[in-house]
Amino acid sequence: MIFGNKYKNIGRRKTAVSKINICPGTGKIFINSKTLLEYFHYNPRCEFIILQFNPLLILNLENNYDVFVSSKGGGVSAQSDSIKLALSRLLFNSISEEDRKKLKLEGFLTQNSKKKERKKYGLKKARKASQFSKR
Repeated sequence: MIFGNKYKNIGRRKTAVSKINICPGTGKIFINSKTLLEYFHYNPRCEFIILQFNPLLILNLENNYDVFVSSKGGGVSAQSDSIKLALSRLLFNSISEEDRKKLKLEGFLTQNSKKKERKKYGLKKARKASQFSKR
């Protein structure tokens, strides 16, 4: 959605929800008022996901926009995936047809719908049962 020269969108993964705002700038990324490297300081996998598989990098727009993210819920891995989805959805509305194909081929526009399976009664976890005994 476009609001003046700011762009807003939402991405979800498991229980993580990320609200993202981008505006023209120098390429800085802030997540919950912290820089990207400060926020994912203890999880190198998430840094790798955001830095290497960023939709802005694929489209060569990384130095054109500042990204401001508010992320809640889930773990840092789910949050990084929800940020990636929100950013790619937002860019999808304002880019050319060729760039849209790039995002689709890379799989940025596909929401991963897997969630935690609920625990069933009579079982220890969602599928773990006690050992069966014949006698």
